[in-house]
Amino acid sequence: MTTVSDRPAAAENQPRSLRPTTADHRVDVAYLTEHLLGRWPEQRLAGRRIGGDPRYSKHEGLSMDDHRARVLEQIRLLAAEEQVFRAFPERLGGSDDAGGSLATFEELITADPSLQIKGGVQWGLFGAAILHLGTPEQQDRFLPGAMTVDVPGAFAMTEIGHGSDVASIATTATYDAETEEFVLHTPFRAAWKDYLGNAGKHGTAATVFAQLITATPGQAPVNHGVHAFYVPIRETREDGSAGDFLPGIGGEDDGLKGGLNGIDNGRLHFTHVRVPRENLLARYGQVAADGTYSSPIDSPGRRFFTMLGSLVQGRVSLDGAAGIASKIGLATAIRYGNERRQFAGASAADEVVLLDYAEHQRRLLPLLAEAYAGHFAHDRLLDLFHTVFTGEMDTPESREDLETMAATLKPISTWRALNTLQTAREACGGAGFITENRLVSLRADLDVYVTFEGDNTVLLQLVGKRLLADYAAELKGIDGVGMARFVVERAADSVLYRTPVGRVVQNLVDSGSVRRSAGHLREEATQRELLTDRVEAMVAELANALRPASKLSRANAAELFNTHQHELIEAARAHADLVQWESFTKALSDVRDPGTRQVLTWVRDLFGLSAVEKNLAWYLINGRLSGQRARAVTSYIDRLLGRLRPHAQDLVDAFGYGPEHVRATIATGIEKERQDEARDYYRELRASGDEPVSEKALKARAR
Repeated sequence: MTTVSDRPAAAENQPRSLRPTTADHRVDVAYLTEHLLGRWPEQRLAGRRIGGDPRYSKHEGLSMDDHRARVLEQIRLLAAEEQVFRAFPERLGGSDDAGGSLATFEELITADPSLQIKGGVQWGLFGAAILHLGTPEQQDRFLPGAMTVDVPGAFAMTEIGHGSDVASIATTATYDAETEEFVLHTPFRAAWKDYLGNAGKHGTAATVFAQLITATPGQAPVNHGVHAFYVPIRETREDGSAGDFLPGIGGEDDGLKGGLNGIDNGRLHFTHVRVPRENLLARYGQVAADGTYSSPIDSPGRRFFTMLGSLVQGRVSLDGAAGIASKIGLATAIRYGNERRQFAGASAADEVVLLDYAEHQRRLLPLLAEAYAGHFAHDRLLDLFHTVFTGEMDTPESREDLETMAATLKPISTWRALNTLQTAREACGGAGFITENRLVSLRADLDVYVTFEGDNTVLLQLVGKRLLADYAAELKGIDGVGMARFVVERAADSVLYRTPVGRVVQNLVDSGSVRRSAGHLREEATQRELLTDRVEAMVAELANALRPASKLSRANAAELFNTHQHELIEAARAHADLVQWESFTKALSDVRDPGTRQVLTWVRDLFGLSAVEKNLAWYLINGRLSGQRARAVTSYIDRLLGRLRPHAQDLVDAFGYGPEHVRATIATGIEKERQDEARDYYRELRASGDEPVSEKALKARAR
């Protein structure tokens, strides 16, 4: 963890006008660091200890084969030495601690994203499928090998032809009652399983998802939908390494990728491979010896979503890990920006610290606010995940809420990580492009986060559909009179906001007082109203546009929905802004130190108003803000940036990541040493009287 001596002297590097005074609010860094550890501080610190251990850190420049071998060795070392089984049952050596387990694993990204994802494949996908989809007997039979990595496993769900559309996968598992086996088959090339971690080289088993088909004599075969099967895929050599594919199983290595090359992603296909009946992971669907199918969930649709929902932890952990990657990038860029000097400013002797430039603040500080908002939202997501998967609050409604929240936050945090790392790279100039400063390789590794465990755009579409469903449910209980009133109110609302009358009224209120407008925007209730109103208005307008779909043919309804797909996704993005803002606001009430709470309130305000500023066109077009107040949004953001600039270093230090986690040379204080050396040199040169006189100065004297 960063110590006081490791941190740059922020006040020394700042103009006098921006330096904190004794009367200013200050961040209690030690307190905030502890506070940000959340509900599972010991588990999170354990993950950071692993992340800072050189045995687990990424060695830049390794060949693909060497990187893969190193990461496999690392996860086996984790299994042997570390407490990585927390999510598994106590009877098998775990702790039944779903949330604590993810809190540990998210932190492994500080060591190497390949290690975090390799562990996620082994324990969070392959192992979790056995845990959540298998019966207790199957858990006892298959989990020990998965936990110890004696059986490296793949999670064979995705197919080349149906990436995010799991319900439509083409691989089949047809039951043969005579032999009491399932016949697993890949009918065509597009049905090959692809992008699977551990499939390229190391995996000896896989949890394979396929359409379960049963047949009764004299009747047509019945497809019971997607189910999971435990399938050995390779021989295991005497030294424990993976050998050749087993009969009927084939595959290919995906080869070199754009990032995460410590993971052996690959493809699998099956040609009439026989799997014992007992290898159907049977928690949600069973097939008796005679071929009779049964399930505790009668609805095929509900059964499918329950099975997939039990594997939501991948999205939860990606949200957390992406947030940590953003913090690492900001820790590097803000420290460098606090130390690097460029161009002469008000002083003829000293150049200006980068972070004192207003545009540099504009580039980095809103991203810092987003990182904090994402952190607090992830805390709520992780808490909900834990309550569901420990049984504290495991209901269909809570599972649906968990799936929706995970689908809301994972896209935002993974896109944000790419944007933050790229911005941080640019903010560090050429130094940011050097591999030893980690920003470029970290961004390359994070790139695929936006498309695995659910393509981000598809996930936001799911969120938008949930918002529409909730809106419809809200209307369902309204009687005829109530519906008429509801429609009138909505219509009046639309007229009020879309006509010049509403805008004139607001202009009159705002006129002559930018300060009054800014003061209004500073209020928590105003920010909540702006963010909430955007979501509600977008969902209501979308629902009204899609209302005719219920009376159209399937083809025409699909076409109508497709024409409004962009609005659906934009509504989901607006919902994500609101979820994060609300999470941040709730977290503020738990901050006891007054100075820290005030600074974090400014950070929250920067997040909320930046979200409004990004969407000013919507607010202006729909009459939610006048031109005067829209200008006040930007004006107040500029004021917030000035307030937060003196606290930027404290805010990134409070993340709790030390040099062993950040691992960027330019974030070690070396830049301050270089700048101080240069300043001392010129100071001594001026004092000596030997400083050369510039040609420009000579000509000025001559005039």
